[in-house]
Amino acid sequence: MTTPSPSFDEGLDQLEALVQQLERGDLGLEAALARFEEGIALSQALQSQLAEAQRKVELLKQSLEGGYHTEPLEPEA
Repeated sequence: MTTPSPSFDEGLDQLEALVQQLERGDLGLEAALARFEEGIALSQALQSQLAEAQRKVELLKQSLEGGYHTEPLEPEA
């Protein structure tokens, strides 16, 4: 069972907390590396959320009927 991904705002808060932990400099090498890896994965997830939001905005702007509607998005491969 997979853990649901956090909302964008929650993810951003988590990323900021990780950065603060790393900037303090009081973590050992292994702990710092683990936090760094976690931060990279979280950053990639947030980038994906931003890209999806941008695609939705583009679909709304490109509506052929002049009205506003959303369409299901196919994930990029």
